[in-house]
Amino acid sequence: MGVLSALFLNDTICLMLTPLILDITLEAKRNPIPYLIALATASNIGSVATLTGNPQNMIIGMASQIPYLDFALALTPVALLGMGGIWIVLVLFYRDEFRDSIFEATPLPEPRVFKPLLYKSLLVVAGLLIAFVAGVPIAEAAFIAGCILLLTWRVKPSKVFLAVDTDLLLFFAALFIISGALEASGMVAPIIDMARDWVDNRDWILSTIAVALSNLVSNVPAVLLLRPLVASLPNPEAGWLTLAAASTLGRNLTLLGSVANLIVAESAARRGVKLTFWEYTKPGFVITLVSLVLGIGWIQLVIWK
Repeated sequence: MGVLSALFLNDTICLMLTPLILDITLEAKRNPIPYLIALATASNIGSVATLTGNPQNMIIGMASQIPYLDFALALTPVALLGMGGIWIVLVLFYRDEFRDSIFEATPLPEPRVFKPLLYKSLLVVAGLLIAFVAGVPIAEAAFIAGCILLLTWRVKPSKVFLAVDTDLLLFFAALFIISGALEASGMVAPIIDMARDWVDNRDWILSTIAVALSNLVSNVPAVLLLRPLVASLPNPEAGWLTLAAASTLGRNLTLLGSVANLIVAESAARRGVKLTFWEYTKPGFVITLVSLVLGIGWIQLVIWK
């Protein structure tokens, strides 16, 4: 989940894989909750590794002009450390589920593979990843890849457009409007000026502010609001990477911390599986603390040195 989220956006991975996890765990008569929490938290933590992992990283990439490969080399260790933390925490919280036992063998329906569409999609995706690494602007590369898939259609484009989650797009649009209004009104400027004196080169203060804002107003508006502060730091590249890590790792704190978490919970609810706020938050809180300590510690040792 973490690797896929780093490459193809964490919200998309949650939309695609929540039904699969539910099918497998329910057919095997297992408790789906720890696996759903693993999906949500790993998709968030894995997405920290690249500029295309989540929306706030894309914003940071445009503002900082850090190359795709440099960003990935700096923050992939943070993602790997965080995903190791997920495994430890969930095994401790759900010991009964992960004791030595054999899953009940249940036959699953054979998937219907449409090979021409599969091969075409894999080819376009490979070209897209090569373009990212080669330094092609992310928005342009993704737009061209999407156009190729639509213009060489094997499935009617109307079916693809019907699958677009317009509620999610409206949600993101509203977040940008709110953060833009706060910035344009001047309400944020005094807070940023005050925070600039605190932060300087102290990554843990910047991380604390980013985590707090991410859980109050969501991570995308938090990054938009903190852009002027990070750009003015003595070491702005380290600041951008710290902001990317903290705003992403802090999303696992509660069920409401990220859109990916809500996608998993809502998809599960439609199948009669309730991932409640407190059921998620108990391990999510610990996972957030562990991943932040490991991730920000790595950044302090390697990037801020």
